[in-house]
Amino acid sequence: MVFVWLTAFFLVVVLIALVIYQLMCLADLEFDYINPYDSASRINKVIYPEFVLQGALCLLFLLSGNWLMLLLCVPYLYYNVRLYQQRQHLIDVTEIFNQLNREKKRRLFKLVTLVTLLFLTLFWMIWSILEDDE
Repeated sequence: MVFVWLTAFFLVVVLIALVIYQLMCLADLEFDYINPYDSASRINKVIYPEFVLQGALCLLFLLSGNWLMLLLCVPYLYYNVRLYQQRQHLIDVTEIFNQLNREKKRRLFKLVTLVTLLFLTLFWMIWSILEDDE
């Protein structure tokens, strides 16, 4: 069980890094350090890996039977699936300045969700290590 929590921990850390990278690209664009094309292309390159890793995290919790963590991950996965279905998952270069605040809020919401998952994963990982020692 420790292996599951350790894998989940690293998946969540990678997801947090991807979301922070996207936020940094948006901040660079806002402060005019980077042009819109470069910012949009950098963000769009990490969108699909983020979606795949989030799906893998949910699948890991589903297969390991961690129902509480799965229930906490499913809304984030559902949100990503809805963005993909509505074709709003990629950033449009021509509309990036108009959508800048909305895109930053989306990423901040994702970051808060992932940090919560990180702390819960860390808690359950420590709990399972202590339980195995007994």
